[in-house]
Amino acid sequence: EVQLQASGGGLVQAGGSLTLSCATSGFAFDRYAIGWFRQAPGKEREGVSCISTRDESTYYVEPVKGRFTISSDNAKNTVYLEMNNLKPEDTAVYYCQMGSERGQGTLVTVSS
Repeated sequence: EVQLQASGGGLVQAGGSLTLSCATSGFAFDRYAIGWFRQAPGKEREGVSCISTRDESTYYVEPVKGRFTISSDNAKNTVYLEMNNLKPEDTAVYYCQMGSERGQGTLVTVSS
């Protein structure tokens, strides 16, 4: 059974930092791309970043470039999203996803 569990969210002031973790199991971790998505209240879900666990190539959407860093630890089957210089518009529930499999999200709230 494929499982993805996001954690690490919380309340932070604008300009602060958080690191999210996505613990996975049930599939060959080093063969897929894993992405972070977010959904803000009243808005559609949007992609944030993704990483190929095979070659560690990464992708970021423009609003988070230079502020967020995605990484993976193949020994722990875990993907991380380091978020710096957070802005109120980053407030959302963050999910990690592999293919069509998506785990429960973690709430990030950035206060101004």
